[in-house]
Formats: sequence, structure tokens, C-alpha cells
Amino acid sequence: MNKVHRFTASRKPTNVTLPADLVSEAKRLGINVSQACEAGLVDQVRKMLGEEWKRENREAMESSNEYVRKHGLPLARYRDRLWRS
Repeated sequence: MNKVHRFTASRKPTNVTLPADLVSEAKRLGINVSQACEAGLVDQVRKMLGEEWKRENREAMESSNEYVRKHGLPLARYRDRLWRS
């Protein structure tokens, strides 16, 4: 399950300080500032979760890559058969 979904269940009022001219222009253009802020925050959280996952799993990924460099892909001998079907 994507961890970001857990952040959309309930709402919490939050104060965000933004440049006044940016908010005015957003309102003039019909942009919902709350939705835009939420979308930006969701994107940033997804990015940071991805980076966190990479840090936490770096050792395993390096180990897997090293295995493939030394031994090749585990099922490589079956690749031709799959593509001919």
C-alpha cells in the first residue's frame, strides 16, 4: 500500500504562510490554494518516502546488483524461450 494514502483520511486545519501576491494571483486564476498546497505536499512526501526507501534498502540493492554482475540474471537461460512464444 502506498504510505501517502494514510494522509488523506482525516483533515486538520493548518496555517500556512505564503506570499500575499502569490495567494492573490492564485485566487484570481481560480486556484484552490488549499488543494494546491496539499498536492504539492503530497508530491514532496512521495519524493521523500522514495528517497527514504532507497536509503533503507541500499545495501540489499547493491548486494542484488553484485550478484547479477557475478552470476548473471537468475533466469537468463529461459529468456529466449519466453520471447519466441
